Amino acid sequence: MKMIGVIGGLSWESTAIYYRLLNERVRARLGGLHSARLLLWSFDFAEIEALQAEGNWAGATRAMEAAARALAAGGADLLLIASNTMHKMADQAAAASGLPVLHIADPTGQAIRAAGCRRPALLATAYTMEQDFYLGRLRERHGLDAMVPNEADRRQVHRIIYDELCQGIVRPQSKAAYLEVVRRLRADGADSIILGCTEICMLLGQDDLDCPVLDTTRLHAEHAADLAIGGGPAG
Repeated sequence: MKMIGVIGGLSWESTAIYYRLLNERVRARLGGLHSARLLLWSFDFAEIEALQAEGNWAGATRAMEAAARALAAGGADLLLIASNTMHKMADQAAAASGLPVLHIADPTGQAIRAAGCRRPALLATAYTMEQDFYLGRLRERHGLDAMVPNEADRRQVHRIIYDELCQGIVRPQSKAAYLEVVRRLRADGADSIILGCTEICMLLGQDDLDCPVLDTTRLHAEHAADLAIGGGPAG
């Protein structure tokens, strides 16, 4: 089994979910007492969030490059960035480490197409919804024209991620607010919903909606475990 290097702490709330999902997938594939071979670099997310808020993406990139190099030096065979937003510098992390980075948009795009959908709506941080590093990859590599919420809804989605979910706070009223955002997106033609921030699975899931829900955290973790094991996904 290959060693997965996880760049986490972005936030630790979702990194903990990744850890569980990676190990559950390996146990499901291999059985018994098997678990994932992992190395974890965990940031102090307050430092990364400050760089994001300042628009200091060069500083954030340097931090990600250092984390990637450290995991490569520790013996990782491949890298997993436990965050959608920080895939903004996935190429730089790969170049700095010399290791492949398993891009979170790829298993997501594949799952959308497998579900027969072509017009997904993206719920994510403002950075992911408003910049092109994620939407562009879905468009160019997977042929998907993803929608995003209107400006007011983007602000609300972003605020709930940082002020609540990243701090382990899950509120019914915030779930209701997200469902209203989804209702408007569905009315505008969305045929599926991407949970495009790794914490949103704490708030919403497939049982809450009447269309395909793409949980990027689960899709990413299971894809990584399958690659680490080798032989492709089970079943």
